[in-house]
Amino acid sequence: MLICPVRLTCMGENNEPNEHGPSKGIKVPAAVVPLLGVAAVLGGCLIAYLNRDFTGWFAYAPLSNKPLSANGAAFITQGTQIGLAVAVAGLLLLAFWVGFRLGRRTG
Repeated sequence: MLICPVRLTCMGENNEPNEHGPSKGIKVPAAVVPLLGVAAVLGGCLIAYLNRDFTGWFAYAPLSNKPLSANGAAFITQGTQIGLAVAVAGLLLLAFWVGFRLGRRTG
């Protein structure tokens, strides 16, 4: 049996007591991501609601002397499109967060 006065260390054990190991990155509190998602959904819905403009579609038929109108057809304004896109991004963020939390719980 060989006795050695030098202390042998395993891989990764060569840190000094006052040294810290590798940083694990910034940890985000668990409630921040779903709150951002809910805020994005509510903000997007509010933007879409405030920018609604129901300028309907119509056409003129010269032989019947009355304009034709398609009931329920409306163009969506750019503000409504932006609001809906923000709401969808919030829903995607919430779906990612739920999947991430469920995956960590089962793994």
